[in-house]
Amino acid sequence: MSAAPLAMPPLDFSASPYTGLTRDHWCAYADYLLRSAHRHATEDHANLYLPGATSAYGRKSDSLEAFARTFLLASFRIAGDPEGTRWLANWYAKGLDAGTNPANPDRWPTPGELDQAKVEAASLAVGLALTREVLWDVLPQRVQEQLVAWFETVIGQAYPPINWVWFQIVVGKFLAGVGGRYSEADIDAGLAIHDTLYRGHGWFADGPERAYDHYVGWAFQVYPQLLQLMAPEDPRVTARAALDGERLADFLDDAVHLVGADGAPLIQGRSLIYRFAAAAPFWAGQFAGHTRLTPGVTRRAASGILKYFLDRGAHNADGLLTIGFHSEFPGMKQSYSGAGSPYWAAKGMMGLALPAHHPVWTAVEEPLPVETGDTQRFITAPGWQVDGTVSDGVVRIRNHGTDHANAGVRVADSPLYARLGYSTATFPDLAAESVDNAVTFADAEGRLTHRTGFEFLGQFRQDGVQVGASRFTAHWIEVDPDGGPDHGSGAAGTATPGPQVTVVSVTRGAVELRLVRVRSAAGSGARLRIGGWPVDTAAGLASEVRPVGWGGNLDDAGTWHREAPHPAGEHLAIPWVGTAGAVADADYAAVVVLSGEGSPTGTCGAHFVANGRFAFADGATIDVDAVFSRLGSSILRRNPRVHSTTSQR
Repeated sequence: MSAAPLAMPPLDFSASPYTGLTRDHWCAYADYLLRSAHRHATEDHANLYLPGATSAYGRKSDSLEAFARTFLLASFRIAGDPEGTRWLANWYAKGLDAGTNPANPDRWPTPGELDQAKVEAASLAVGLALTREVLWDVLPQRVQEQLVAWFETVIGQAYPPINWVWFQIVVGKFLAGVGGRYSEADIDAGLAIHDTLYRGHGWFADGPERAYDHYVGWAFQVYPQLLQLMAPEDPRVTARAALDGERLADFLDDAVHLVGADGAPLIQGRSLIYRFAAAAPFWAGQFAGHTRLTPGVTRRAASGILKYFLDRGAHNADGLLTIGFHSEFPGMKQSYSGAGSPYWAAKGMMGLALPAHHPVWTAVEEPLPVETGDTQRFITAPGWQVDGTVSDGVVRIRNHGTDHANAGVRVADSPLYARLGYSTATFPDLAAESVDNAVTFADAEGRLTHRTGFEFLGQFRQDGVQVGASRFTAHWIEVDPDGGPDHGSGAAGTATPGPQVTVVSVTRGAVELRLVRVRSAAGSGARLRIGGWPVDTAAGLASEVRPVGWGGNLDDAGTWHREAPHPAGEHLAIPWVGTAGAVADADYAAVVVLSGEGSPTGTCGAHFVANGRFAFADGATIDVDAVFSRLGSSILRRNPRVHSTTSQR
């Protein structure tokens, strides 16, 4: 039997002129998700055996995951409304007892027995800390002792040097607060690793690679703020408060520019099945005031993200969150994904821990940056240049610094990291070999090259135009079928080098002039392909790539189609231009455009004018030779171009 339909209050456009969502809507949706999940719980409430996918860790792990992540959501509801949520506290108290009772044959695996339990232990610890007076303090001593013993198995455990260090930190701080055993060395080591992953202006890399994604926000920025709530008087925590707060504020200055007018977060990076978890850092900024965003902008961003997914089928007819992005899409499953995994979306609802009288709930929504005008921004750590357009509300990034690898590595491209462009309106083609936002080369069999391991050359702004560049040796990959589980990185295998390539993105609004310098192409026999944006044919978006009559001849063109469902639609199309025959050492240029409904006509009227200057449709111009020179003559040595006879269009 399906769950009861979601019942929401009427939209309130006086308090929330952009989304209509108020705290009452957030509460109603949280309760709906919780009640729907509870229908699949065991009688003792310890395990939620949700229907659907099973992770590599098995059903026992997945059932713990579902309990812990829904409990995290419940803890936000309880913390923000203790009197109105007694039913939640009572429901989870029963499960906490059964799950940690050593005599229960259906008990949870401990963090000492199962790696995934290390992750879920953090959600349990955070939830218990936030609801201490309502839940922990009223648990029988026997249950408290069971929980402490279960948590204590994290002591001395090895955690990978990525966002996982926070799972050990928060459990350790919870144990310290309730009189359990804990390791100061574990906490200090985790915080030290956290700091080594900092890359400046609020940005962290999720490990030693160039791994920039939503984990920067919902992990590295959220847990330091939760720690301040869990242990506000701890000297170690208070000593870090200003530093962690400044980093969060810096990050939010960038993050608010990565939300589209329709509420879509930037569609990039792994674990996108967590959907509205992308709202978490906006709420985190309000907990201790570590944000320069007003309460009205904060709620506009967070509610916009939630509404985006509500409107696109995030939960199924049974009221359950599914593996997918809009609606269910099993192809997004990674090795660690189970039916309970999507409930890390709970992080995006942490604003419910703030009471109804908090300014973030009482302020009137204010517009996002992309709703007030066209935006331009550089985000240096991940090497992104941001262009948002008010006419269609779309935010785009051109990516010259992120690939979930390091410079010089030769692996396959990760579709969610290594593309030249991502946006709030397009979902990447999930095939590693693709013309999706690519500069790639096709061999005689049609195999396409990869660019992972590229070198980020820098970025600058001049006369209202943004410029970013990268350089790489294109390479074909014969993937190793035994390369291990997919955790976001490109697949390993045998690499065959191809041409050397420099790509420069010259952008203004919806338009990119993509400059491609090819060297050492002789003997490869490869054909050049410059690919555009991946669009769903029903999405009302225009994706175009066209040569601009400058440099080497681009005398071939086409549109690649995938006539099968993808995570955000039913039919993917990617336009491309390239060479009909073998590519030569030369400079090539194409205009690459992504525009949505409302974009002014003539957006694609950009063209080259006299003396190597490129003019955008609005009249802004830039000298291409000066672009190469400014990026560095020692890096981008100017060679004679092959001039095309193709007419300007």
